[in-house]
Amino acid sequence: MLRIYQSFIFAQNISVMDSEFKLVEKEEVVNFHFPKEDVQLSDSEKKALKAQLERANTLGNAEHHKVKIFFIDEEAKKVVYTTIWGVTENHILLKQNVFLPIQRIVKLEI
Repeated sequence: MLRIYQSFIFAQNISVMDSEFKLVEKEEVVNFHFPKEDVQLSDSEKKALKAQLERANTLGNAEHHKVKIFFIDEEAKKVVYTTIWGVTENHILLKQNVFLPIQRIVKLEI
């Protein structure tokens, strides 16, 4: 019972965080400007994000699986729901040659 309760609290926290992010279309990403600074993630969070990006890339190419990508540009917190088609050292590739810098990604929901 305690485990279910803890999961419920965690889910509530995620939904509060999600509401801080504005949903945008993938086609809009090309118009955003991204600061060069990293978002504030710990080393373990960065490592987990990199693993999630690789998994999302595999799912995107094999099954056209879409994910929620939470990121911050120079204006606001945003989220895009799309397929990841490629992952480089510094960027992810979305459809239509749209690139998003990895250092600006806050989290990923697969």
